[in-house]
Amino acid sequence: MTGKIIKGIAGFYYIHTSEDRVYECKAKGIFRNRKIKPLVGDNVEIDVVDEGNRIGNIIDVLERKNELIRPAVANVDQAMVIFAASQPEPNFNLLDRFLIMMSRQKVPCIICFNKSDIVDGEELKLLEETYWKCGFDIVFISALTGEGFDQIKQRIENKTTVLAGPSGVGKSTLINLIKPEANMETGEISRKIERGRHTTRHSELFHVSGSTYIMDTPGFTSLYIDNMEKEELRNYFVEFDEFEPYCKFNGCAHINEPGCGVKEALEQGHISKIRYDNYVFLYNELKDKKKY
Repeated sequence: MTGKIIKGIAGFYYIHTSEDRVYECKAKGIFRNRKIKPLVGDNVEIDVVDEGNRIGNIIDVLERKNELIRPAVANVDQAMVIFAASQPEPNFNLLDRFLIMMSRQKVPCIICFNKSDIVDGEELKLLEETYWKCGFDIVFISALTGEGFDQIKQRIENKTTVLAGPSGVGKSTLINLIKPEANMETGEISRKIERGRHTTRHSELFHVSGSTYIMDTPGFTSLYIDNMEKEELRNYFVEFDEFEPYCKFNGCAHINEPGCGVKEALEQGHISKIRYDNYVFLYNELKDKKKY
């Protein structure tokens, strides 16, 4: 029998099958020898040992389409990062860090701003213009009123979507709108392993319908960009591309160099100051990091 790992905790994996059943499984020792760790999102083959209690063993992990490092999940089609448009104010530095992480892992990203019902039109326009110029798909929603929910459903259909964002931005509310039974499913698993919903910090996959899955990930308050040279950073600020040919120097870092086409575009309002300031901050962070 085959299925998909929807949650893994304390050595147990919960497998959702095409019959819409969930089996509690352990991974056979063979995986340790092969140095394969099953991940949420993995398609697996299981051997059922107790149908009544839905218990089995994972006997094979099928080939992965992709594998993300952070969050540690597999077979993802896209990421949707959720920030509040207000209350709390969006942390653009944190948002840009997430977008860079996803771009490095070649995962398309949708930016979802929740609580749009409490923000005026000018603020929404600034958010849209800032990230639309970077080539990102942007959705404004209100999880409270349901505004924009149809756009969310359209974008996640027939895909496995990672939902991520800081705590307190309405991610749980959105998940409950998409999958009203999510709390019930989580509670059932939590009772089985005698742990509460919020005592763990693990990714969890919910089956919505057909081939549509959403993946809940722990809320984050900080993200570190590592394993990257400062010179690579500008590759993830795609709005710089059209202005780089006007830089006086090849390999211009767009920081202190004279005759910089990017800084000139910034002064003329063609590049977002929010994005540029984050670029400079991250560039200096990478420049100052200790080399080991």
